[in-house]
Amino acid sequence: MAAPSGAIRFNTDSRKLEVYTGGPVGYGTLPNGQWMQVDSFTPDIATGGTRAVMAGRYNAGSQNDIDYVNVETTGNAIDFGDLLETSYLVSGAASRTRGLFFPGLTNPGTPSFYNRINYITIASTGSVADFGDTIGTSGRNSNSACGNSTRALYSRGYLSDATTVNTIEYVTIGELGNTIDFGDLTQARQASAALSSSTRGVWGGGSTPSEGTGSIFIDFVTISTLGNAADFGDLIDGNRREFCAASNSTRGLFMGGSGPGNNNTVQYITIASTGNAVDFGDLNNEFELGAPGASPTRIIHAGGTSPGSNVIDYFTIATTGNAVDFGDRTVEGYGAGGCSNGHGGL
Repeated sequence: MAAPSGAIRFNTDSRKLEVYTGGPVGYGTLPNGQWMQVDSFTPDIATGGTRAVMAGRYNAGSQNDIDYVNVETTGNAIDFGDLLETSYLVSGAASRTRGLFFPGLTNPGTPSFYNRINYITIASTGSVADFGDTIGTSGRNSNSACGNSTRALYSRGYLSDATTVNTIEYVTIGELGNTIDFGDLTQARQASAALSSSTRGVWGGGSTPSEGTGSIFIDFVTISTLGNAADFGDLIDGNRREFCAASNSTRGLFMGGSGPGNNNTVQYITIASTGNAVDFGDLNNEFELGAPGASPTRIIHAGGTSPGSNVIDYFTIATTGNAVDFGDRTVEGYGAGGCSNGHGGL
Protein backbone atom coordinates (compact mmCIF):
# COMPACT_ATOMS: atom_id res chain seq x y z
CA MET A 1 0.00 0.00 0.00
CA ALA A 2 1.39 3.38 -1.01
CA ALA A 3 1.96 5.98 1.69
CA PRO A 4 -0.35 9.01 1.58
CA SER A 5 1.09 12.32 0.45
CA GLY A 6 2.68 14.12 3.41
CA ALA A 7 3.50 10.95 5.37
CA ILE A 8 6.72 11.11 7.39
CA ARG A 9 9.18 8.29 8.06
CA PHE A 10 12.61 7.84 9.64
CA ASN A 11 15.16 6.46 7.15
CA THR A 12 17.37 4.08 9.14
CA ASP A 13 20.09 4.14 6.46
CA SER A 14 20.53 7.91 6.24
CA ARG A 15 19.25 8.51 9.80
CA LYS A 16 17.13 11.38 8.47
CA LEU A 17 13.42 12.20 8.53
CA GLU A 18 11.75 11.99 5.12
CA VAL A 19 8.39 13.17 3.78
CA TYR A 20 6.41 11.37 1.06
CA THR A 21 5.59 13.61 -1.92
CA GLY A 22 2.68 12.35 -3.92
CA GLY A 23 2.90 14.87 -6.71
CA PRO A 24 4.48 18.10 -7.95
CA VAL A 25 6.88 19.96 -5.67
CA GLY A 26 8.30 23.46 -6.22
CA TYR A 27 9.12 24.51 -9.77
CA GLY A 28 9.71 21.00 -11.10
CA THR A 29 7.67 17.83 -10.96
CA LEU A 30 8.85 14.78 -9.05
CA PRO A 31 7.48 11.32 -9.79
CA ASN A 32 4.82 9.93 -7.48
CA GLY A 33 6.28 7.85 -4.68
CA GLN A 34 9.28 10.11 -4.00
CA TRP A 35 10.58 10.27 -0.43
CA MET A 36 12.40 13.55 0.24
CA GLN A 37 14.65 14.37 3.18
CA VAL A 38 13.27 16.85 5.70
CA ASP A 39 15.85 19.61 5.95
CA SER A 40 16.11 21.01 9.48
CA PHE A 41 19.31 22.95 8.85
CA THR A 42 19.60 26.50 7.59
CA PRO A 43 22.78 28.39 6.69
CA ASP A 44 21.22 31.44 8.34
CA ILE A 45 21.90 29.80 11.71
CA ALA A 46 25.33 28.36 10.95
CA THR A 47 26.91 31.14 8.90
CA GLY A 48 24.49 34.07 8.90
CA GLY A 49 23.34 33.24 5.38
CA THR A 50 24.80 31.15 2.58
CA ARG A 51 28.60 31.13 2.70
CA ALA A 52 30.52 30.61 -0.55
CA VAL A 53 34.16 29.55 -0.23
CA MET A 54 36.80 29.91 -2.97
CA ALA A 55 40.03 27.88 -2.78
CA GLY A 56 43.30 27.83 -4.75
CA ARG A 57 44.29 29.96 -7.72
CA TYR A 58 46.96 30.65 -10.32
CA ASN A 59 48.73 34.00 -10.35
CA ALA A 60 52.42 33.81 -11.32
CA GLY A 61 52.39 30.30 -9.88
CA SER A 62 49.93 28.13 -8.02
CA GLN A 63 48.66 29.39 -4.66
CA ASN A 64 46.77 27.87 -1.72
CA ASP A 65 44.61 30.84 -0.61
CA ILE A 66 41.04 30.29 0.62
CA ASP A 67 38.56 33.13 1.14
CA TYR A 68 34.79 33.43 1.50
CA VAL A 69 31.75 35.70 1.14
CA ASN A 70 28.16 35.73 2.36
CA VAL A 71 26.20 35.32 -0.87
CA GLU A 72 23.09 37.10 0.42
CA THR A 73 24.99 40.37 0.92
CA THR A 74 27.54 42.22 -1.19
CA GLY A 75 31.08 43.15 -0.23
CA ASN A 76 34.66 41.97 -0.34
CA ALA A 77 35.76 38.45 0.55
CA ILE A 78 37.35 37.52 3.91
CA ASP A 79 40.36 35.26 4.44
CA PHE A 80 39.41 31.69 5.43
CA GLY A 81 42.73 29.81 5.55
CA ASP A 82 44.94 27.79 3.19
CA LEU A 83 44.74 24.55 1.22
CA LEU A 84 47.21 21.82 2.18
CA GLU A 85 48.81 22.17 -1.28
CA THR A 86 49.48 25.10 -3.58
CA SER A 87 47.02 24.39 -6.33
CA TYR A 88 44.87 25.69 -9.16
CA LEU A 89 42.19 24.19 -11.41
CA VAL A 90 40.56 22.96 -8.20
CA SER A 91 36.98 21.59 -8.03
CA GLY A 92 34.61 22.23 -5.09
CA ALA A 93 31.52 20.49 -3.69
CA ALA A 94 29.75 20.79 -0.34
CA SER A 95 27.07 19.68 2.09
CA ARG A 96 25.45 22.11 4.52
CA THR A 97 28.41 21.79 6.86
CA ARG A 98 31.44 20.46 4.99
CA GLY A 99 33.22 21.71 1.87
CA LEU A 100 35.43 19.45 -0.27
CA PHE A 101 38.10 20.59 -2.72
CA PHE A 102 39.17 18.03 -5.27
CA PRO A 103 42.73 18.23 -6.59
CA GLY A 104 44.06 20.12 -9.59
CA LEU A 105 47.59 21.13 -10.61
CA THR A 106 50.50 22.25 -8.45
CA ASN A 107 53.09 23.10 -11.10
CA PRO A 108 52.03 25.48 -13.88
CA GLY A 109 55.03 24.64 -16.09
CA THR A 110 55.32 20.87 -16.26
CA PRO A 111 51.97 19.58 -14.96
CA SER A 112 52.36 18.16 -11.47
CA PHE A 113 49.34 16.38 -10.03
CA TYR A 114 48.34 15.31 -6.57
CA ASN A 115 45.36 13.21 -5.49
CA ARG A 116 44.55 14.43 -1.98
CA ILE A 117 41.08 15.83 -1.29
CA ASN A 118 41.05 18.78 1.14
CA TYR A 119 38.03 19.47 3.33
CA ILE A 120 36.82 22.34 5.47
CA THR A 121 34.09 22.96 8.02
CA ILE A 122 32.28 25.80 6.26
CA ALA A 123 31.07 27.57 9.42
CA SER A 124 34.61 27.87 10.81
CA THR A 125 37.77 29.38 9.35
CA GLY A 126 41.22 27.92 9.09
CA SER A 127 40.07 24.30 9.45
CA VAL A 128 41.56 22.50 6.44
CA ALA A 129 42.25 18.77 6.69
CA ASP A 130 42.92 15.65 4.61
CA PHE A 131 39.71 13.90 3.50
CA GLY A 132 41.15 11.06 1.40
CA ASP A 133 42.45 10.48 -2.13
CA THR A 134 41.03 10.26 -5.62
CA ILE A 135 41.29 6.85 -7.30
CA GLY A 136 44.11 7.84 -9.63
CA THR A 137 46.59 10.65 -9.93
CA SER A 138 44.23 13.48 -10.59
CA GLY A 139 44.46 16.08 -13.27
CA ARG A 140 43.32 19.26 -14.75
CA ASN A 141 39.55 19.55 -14.78
CA SER A 142 38.39 22.86 -13.42
CA ASN A 143 35.06 23.07 -11.54
CA SER A 144 34.10 19.50 -12.38
CA ALA A 145 32.62 18.54 -8.98
CA CYS A 146 29.00 18.66 -7.80
CA GLY A 147 26.76 16.80 -5.39
CA ASN A 148 23.95 16.79 -2.85
CA SER A 149 23.90 16.70 0.94
CA THR A 150 25.19 13.11 0.98
CA ARG A 151 27.48 12.56 -2.00
CA ALA A 152 30.10 14.59 -3.88
CA LEU A 153 30.84 13.58 -7.48
CA TYR A 154 34.01 14.47 -9.36
CA SER A 155 35.10 13.89 -12.96
CA ARG A 156 38.83 13.49 -13.47
CA GLY A 157 39.47 14.75 -17.03
CA TYR A 158 43.04 15.60 -17.99
CA LEU A 159 45.84 13.06 -17.44
CA SER A 160 48.44 14.21 -19.98
CA ASP A 161 48.80 16.27 -23.14
CA ALA A 162 47.57 13.24 -25.09
CA THR A 163 45.01 11.75 -22.73
CA THR A 164 41.72 12.70 -21.13
CA VAL A 165 39.30 10.35 -19.39
CA ASN A 166 35.55 10.30 -18.78
CA THR A 167 35.70 8.82 -15.27
CA ILE A 168 33.29 9.99 -12.55
CA GLU A 169 34.21 9.24 -8.93
CA TYR A 170 32.30 9.90 -5.71
CA VAL A 171 32.66 10.13 -1.95
CA THR A 172 30.20 10.20 0.92
CA ILE A 173 30.71 13.72 2.29
CA GLY A 174 30.08 12.80 5.93
CA GLU A 175 32.67 10.00 5.90
CA LEU A 176 36.41 10.46 5.35
CA GLY A 177 37.87 8.19 2.70
CA ASN A 178 38.97 7.70 -0.87
CA THR A 179 36.82 8.14 -3.96
CA ILE A 180 34.86 5.22 -5.47
CA ASP A 181 34.09 4.71 -9.14
CA PHE A 182 30.64 6.05 -10.07
CA GLY A 183 30.47 5.67 -13.86
CA ASP A 184 31.47 7.59 -16.98
CA LEU A 185 30.60 10.79 -18.77
CA THR A 186 29.39 10.39 -22.36
CA GLN A 187 32.68 11.84 -23.62
CA ALA A 188 36.24 12.06 -22.30
CA ARG A 189 37.07 15.70 -21.63
CA GLN A 190 38.73 18.16 -19.29
CA ALA A 191 37.90 21.70 -18.15
CA SER A 192 34.18 20.98 -17.90
CA ALA A 193 31.83 22.61 -15.38
CA ALA A 194 29.38 20.86 -13.04
CA LEU A 195 26.26 21.75 -11.02
CA SER A 196 23.52 19.83 -9.26
CA SER A 197 20.08 19.59 -7.76
CA SER A 198 19.42 17.19 -4.89
CA THR A 199 18.79 14.38 -7.38
CA ARG A 200 20.85 15.19 -10.49
CA GLY A 201 24.47 16.01 -11.22
CA VAL A 202 25.05 17.85 -14.50
CA TRP A 203 28.29 18.43 -16.47
CA GLY A 204 28.63 20.81 -19.41
CA GLY A 205 31.32 21.47 -22.00
CA GLY A 206 35.01 20.72 -21.65
CA SER A 207 37.78 20.00 -24.13
CA THR A 208 39.71 17.16 -25.71
CA PRO A 209 43.46 16.63 -25.18
CA SER A 210 44.45 19.20 -27.81
CA GLU A 211 42.41 21.85 -25.95
CA GLY A 212 41.54 23.20 -29.37
CA THR A 213 38.40 21.12 -29.66
CA GLY A 214 35.79 21.83 -27.04
CA SER A 215 32.56 20.05 -26.23
CA ILE A 216 29.00 21.23 -26.76
CA PHE A 217 27.50 18.38 -24.72
CA ILE A 218 25.64 18.53 -21.41
CA ASP A 219 25.46 15.23 -19.47
CA PHE A 220 23.57 14.25 -16.33
CA VAL A 221 23.51 11.46 -13.75
CA THR A 222 21.22 10.52 -10.88
CA ILE A 223 23.37 11.17 -7.80
CA SER A 224 21.86 8.49 -5.55
CA THR A 225 22.64 5.68 -8.02
CA LEU A 226 25.76 4.46 -9.80
CA GLY A 227 26.05 4.42 -13.58
CA ASN A 228 27.03 6.26 -16.71
CA ALA A 229 25.85 9.73 -17.67
CA ALA A 230 23.06 10.36 -20.15
CA ASP A 231 22.63 13.16 -22.66
CA PHE A 232 20.89 16.27 -21.30
CA GLY A 233 21.19 18.65 -24.25
CA ASP A 234 23.69 21.11 -25.73
CA LEU A 235 25.30 24.41 -24.80
CA ILE A 236 24.21 27.37 -26.92
CA ASP A 237 27.70 28.30 -28.13
CA GLY A 238 29.47 24.96 -28.68
CA ASN A 239 33.03 24.13 -27.72
CA ARG A 240 32.78 25.91 -24.36
CA ARG A 241 35.50 25.02 -21.83
CA GLU A 242 37.39 26.45 -18.83
CA PHE A 243 34.25 27.90 -17.30
CA CYS A 244 32.29 27.39 -14.10
CA ALA A 245 28.75 26.51 -13.06
CA ALA A 246 26.43 26.77 -10.07
CA SER A 247 22.73 26.32 -9.33
CA ASN A 248 19.83 26.49 -6.96
CA SER A 249 17.44 23.54 -6.84
CA THR A 250 15.73 24.55 -10.10
CA ARG A 251 18.04 26.45 -12.43
CA GLY A 252 21.73 26.05 -13.23
CA LEU A 253 24.05 28.64 -14.80
CA PHE A 254 27.17 28.03 -16.91
CA MET A 255 29.35 31.15 -16.76
CA GLY A 256 32.17 32.52 -18.88
CA GLY A 257 34.86 30.23 -20.27
CA SER A 258 36.77 30.00 -23.51
CA GLY A 259 35.38 29.04 -26.89
CA PRO A 260 33.73 30.66 -29.89
CA GLY A 261 32.17 34.06 -29.45
CA ASN A 262 32.35 36.13 -26.27
CA ASN A 263 33.84 34.68 -23.09
CA ASN A 264 31.42 36.63 -20.89
CA THR A 265 28.48 34.46 -21.97
CA VAL A 266 26.16 33.10 -19.27
CA GLN A 267 23.63 30.40 -20.15
CA TYR A 268 21.15 28.41 -18.08
CA ILE A 269 19.29 25.12 -17.90
CA THR A 270 16.28 23.88 -15.95
CA ILE A 271 17.79 20.92 -14.07
CA ALA A 272 14.63 18.80 -13.68
CA SER A 273 14.07 18.72 -17.45
CA THR A 274 16.36 17.96 -20.37
CA GLY A 275 17.08 20.25 -23.29
CA ASN A 276 19.50 22.80 -24.62
CA ALA A 277 20.88 25.72 -22.64
CA VAL A 278 19.29 29.18 -22.98
CA ASP A 279 20.96 32.59 -22.91
CA PHE A 280 20.85 34.21 -19.45
CA GLY A 281 23.01 37.35 -19.78
CA ASP A 282 26.66 38.36 -19.51
CA LEU A 283 29.45 38.61 -16.98
CA ASN A 284 30.93 42.09 -16.55
CA ASN A 285 34.19 40.88 -18.12
CA GLU A 286 35.34 38.09 -20.42
CA PHE A 287 36.48 35.59 -17.79
CA GLU A 288 37.80 32.04 -17.91
CA LEU A 289 38.31 29.74 -14.92
CA GLY A 290 36.30 31.66 -12.33
CA ALA A 291 35.06 30.17 -9.05
CA PRO A 292 31.30 29.62 -8.51
CA GLY A 293 29.00 29.75 -5.50
CA ALA A 294 25.23 29.63 -5.02
CA SER A 295 22.42 30.34 -2.58
CA PRO A 296 18.73 29.61 -3.26
CA THR A 297 18.39 33.06 -4.87
CA ARG A 298 21.85 34.14 -6.08
CA ILE A 299 24.87 32.80 -7.95
CA ILE A 300 28.32 34.38 -7.75
CA HIS A 301 31.29 34.20 -10.13
CA ALA A 302 34.63 35.02 -8.47
CA GLY A 303 37.97 35.81 -10.12
CA GLY A 304 39.15 34.42 -13.44
CA THR A 305 41.57 35.26 -16.21
CA SER A 306 41.88 38.90 -17.03
CA PRO A 307 44.77 37.90 -16.86
CA GLY A 308 44.22 37.36 -13.13
CA SER A 309 41.23 39.06 -11.53
CA ASN A 310 39.75 39.42 -8.04
CA VAL A 311 36.34 40.66 -9.28
CA ILE A 312 33.19 38.97 -7.93
CA ASP A 313 29.95 39.24 -9.95
CA TYR A 314 26.50 38.00 -8.98
CA PHE A 315 23.21 37.07 -10.65
CA THR A 316 19.65 36.79 -9.39
CA ILE A 317 18.76 33.25 -10.43
CA ALA A 318 15.00 33.67 -10.96
CA THR A 319 15.49 36.41 -13.53
CA THR A 320 17.69 36.74 -16.59
CA GLY A 321 20.10 39.60 -17.14
CA ASN A 322 23.67 40.74 -16.84
CA ALA A 323 25.94 40.42 -13.83
CA VAL A 324 26.01 42.95 -10.98
CA ASP A 325 29.19 43.83 -9.10
CA PHE A 326 29.41 42.04 -5.75
CA GLY A 327 32.88 42.98 -4.45
CA ASP A 328 36.40 41.56 -4.66
CA ARG A 329 38.29 38.44 -3.61
CA THR A 330 41.17 38.95 -1.17
CA VAL A 331 43.54 37.79 -3.95
CA GLU A 332 43.75 37.87 -7.73
CA GLY A 333 43.94 34.80 -9.92
CA TYR A 334 42.10 32.09 -11.80
CA GLY A 335 41.45 28.38 -11.49
CA ALA A 336 39.98 28.47 -7.96
CA GLY A 337 37.41 25.94 -6.84
CA GLY A 338 34.15 27.11 -5.29
CA CYS A 339 31.47 25.61 -3.04
CA SER A 340 28.71 26.81 -0.72
CA ASN A 341 26.40 25.62 2.04
CA GLY A 342 23.26 26.82 0.20
CA HIS A 343 23.52 25.44 -3.34
CA GLY A 344 20.79 23.62 -5.22
CA GLY A 345 21.83 20.13 -4.25
CA LEU A 346 20.97 20.67 -0.59
